[in-house]
Amino acid sequence: SMAEEGTAKPVLEMVQADGADEGCVTFVMHDEDHTLGNSLRYMVMKNEDVEFCGYTITHPSENKINFRIQTRGGVPAAEVLRKGLSDLHEVCQHVLNTFEQTAAQALELQDQI
Repeated sequence: SMAEEGTAKPVLEMVQADGADEGCVTFVMHDEDHTLGNSLRYMVMKNEDVEFCGYTITHPSENKINFRIQTRGGVPAAEVLRKGLSDLHEVCQHVLNTFEQTAAQALELQDQI
């Protein structure tokens, strides 16, 4: 129906089992795949507060991932996710900056030939 089409799906949902602490959460990320899942998992696993981190793609036809984080010592999983996303953003920014500088240098050299 038209009403359903107008309702935007959230990009991120938090799923917690009843009675589970905030250190054990599955985040459902819509419109994402292995590109984010794998790189974000890598960044999150570098955090020493993390006991477990993994993700699944429920079905190839569904464009979403279930990203699970379990932390140690009652650290909220949402904080760990935020840090992981921030760290990943910094790495991507560094790669982009390096690429742009190198490309600019290559173009300058080409112009000199």
